[in-house]
Amino acid sequence: MTRPRLRDLGISVGRLEPGDGNAITDVPGVLVGHATVIADEPRTARTGVTMIVPRGGDIWENYAFCGVHVFNGNGEMTGIPWIEESGLLGSAIGLTNTHQVGIVRDELVRYSVEHGHVDAFILPVVAETWDGHLNDIDAFHVTAKHARAALTSAAPGAVAEGGVGGGTGMVCHEFKGGIGTSSRVAESPAGTWTVGALVQANYGSRQDLRIDGVPVGREIGLDEVPGPGGKDAKGSIIVVLATDAPLLPVQCKRLARRATVGLARTGGYGHDGSGDLFLAFATGNEVPAGGDGTWPLAMVRHAHMDPLFLAASEAVEEAILNALCRAETMDGHLGVAHAIPVERLAEVMARYGR
Repeated sequence: MTRPRLRDLGISVGRLEPGDGNAITDVPGVLVGHATVIADEPRTARTGVTMIVPRGGDIWENYAFCGVHVFNGNGEMTGIPWIEESGLLGSAIGLTNTHQVGIVRDELVRYSVEHGHVDAFILPVVAETWDGHLNDIDAFHVTAKHARAALTSAAPGAVAEGGVGGGTGMVCHEFKGGIGTSSRVAESPAGTWTVGALVQANYGSRQDLRIDGVPVGREIGLDEVPGPGGKDAKGSIIVVLATDAPLLPVQCKRLARRATVGLARTGGYGHDGSGDLFLAFATGNEVPAGGDGTWPLAMVRHAHMDPLFLAASEAVEEAILNALCRAETMDGHLGVAHAIPVERLAEVMARYGR
């Protein structure tokens, strides 16, 4: 039976309204695909790949302005130097496990070459979190075929969450974690736009988990629901933010920073061993890959960005909580990661008036 999302439990966070699907795919043209790898023989596999494809697949020919924020840098996201230099995103974004960033990155390059998207070079973005508690990460289960399958299956609409794709083997606040998504509609004097978030959540100690201010991690402690013993509970998180607002690269970077607020609200604080890497892209300007001359651009006034900042903060917060709610208990390489008990969660939140 499919586990509920946060709002299915009657729990909501923040004050802005979500988009129609409450997902990153509410931003027009954003597609998401997963390839999930689960096996017990010859070695334990609990891993996969998630792909985020902007502009309905036209991102290779019509770039998006982009910005990156590194909250804590014990992690990997390829392509950052060129994004910092140019402010341009020119391919899909891949998420996978720590030891297989290279094969996913290389397959994105191969796909780009095969489809004639490469003029001289391409530096795609692939990010990771460590799934070695549930997944035998040294067995290198992810293949080029998995990366290609995640890419070619990317679609609009509802996004699978929890233990799927790159989030298959992830643990969050010592519960089962993984992929989560959410969105918000932001209204400002400059216009109305959507901000969507997708997270690969693999961070956090139980005692720090908070939902709408409620100390859920202390209420549902390790004595009630055991954590994955032996795993460093601190982990990492990747956040991808998308918006259809006309933002310039510096504004995308400002938006990416606000993922920190959503992370903090759930109990993440960017410890020393964590890879907390955040990327934001904006499709509100057309940025053709070819041609000569200049690009006619629009930009939101900096003073009108506050609703977008709030939307990003709330979308990240709820995306993390959706990852927790949707993930199912998983047995793996070094033990079990238990799902957060959603009925117990609803009871705790009701007791606190939420």
